Amino acid sequence: MQTMMKQATPETEQQRPETREKRATGFTRLLEQVGVRIFLIAMSLVFIIPVVWMVVTALKTNQELTIFPPSFWPHDIRWENFVQAYNFIPFGRYFVNSLLVTLVSIIGAVVSNLLVAYGFSCIRWPGRDIVFYLVIATIFIPFPVAAIPLFDLFARLKWVDTLLPLTVPAFLGSAFYVFLLRQFLLQIPYDMIEAARIDGATELQILTRIVAPQARASLAVVALFSAVASWNDFLGPLIYVQNDALRTLAIGLQFFRSAHDVEFNLLMAASLVAVVPIIVLFLIFQRSFVKGVSVGSIR
Repeated sequence: MQTMMKQATPETEQQRPETREKRATGFTRLLEQVGVRIFLIAMSLVFIIPVVWMVVTALKTNQELTIFPPSFWPHDIRWENFVQAYNFIPFGRYFVNSLLVTLVSIIGAVVSNLLVAYGFSCIRWPGRDIVFYLVIATIFIPFPVAAIPLFDLFARLKWVDTLLPLTVPAFLGSAFYVFLLRQFLLQIPYDMIEAARIDGATELQILTRIVAPQARASLAVVALFSAVASWNDFLGPLIYVQNDALRTLAIGLQFFRSAHDVEFNLLMAASLVAVVPIIVLFLIFQRSFVKGVSVGSIR
């Protein structure tokens, strides 16, 4: 028995450092996981608290907003603030205009950028990369630099005071969307495209039957980005639209604020209704959005 104990002692002593290392590694991983979750919760609160405060403010009375220190939960919930905010301005008309501009911009962004990205990724032609780099360089051109030439162009075309300046540019492509789609299309095997050409398929057939179905996730990302940009666009409608019947919701909210300088409860009620469509759209396409961004960044 003593001999067996003596023989087991060195093995036990050798196993103890390994056990300690495993425990230390497990503890370190636990701390990393806890730290990451705490950081994510903190960052989530940074984005959630303003939305919660907007909802709470939309349900308060105007007198309660002047109380100091401010109360977090309204003492008297006023659901009629939404009705007052809707009736004070032509909210329905502005909402329909924004919805129309957003839908047309989504279609234009998806179609045009897919065509351009296909030409930069699935078709080999001399100088392709040089032209692509020139297109990407346009990302660094700020909008104020091009605002005056664009306004002069749209004025010569007699598009000012219409919705065309807000929708037609979406059909001309965007450097960022082209870059995003090209990164994904480069992952499609080129041999598959060549095989389709050998079988007699045209470029349009290859695009619609082979490339586009595989790029659904990236196209969803482009559609979501385009929807958010068009829905929240303020400078474009401010410059090109003067007719009140054609104003979008972003401009309408600013007019509402100028009319109700201190009644922020009505302003928050109108803003909340304007934010809801974007939130619902993101929740519906959340999986496609995450998949498209992650897949497009692998290369």
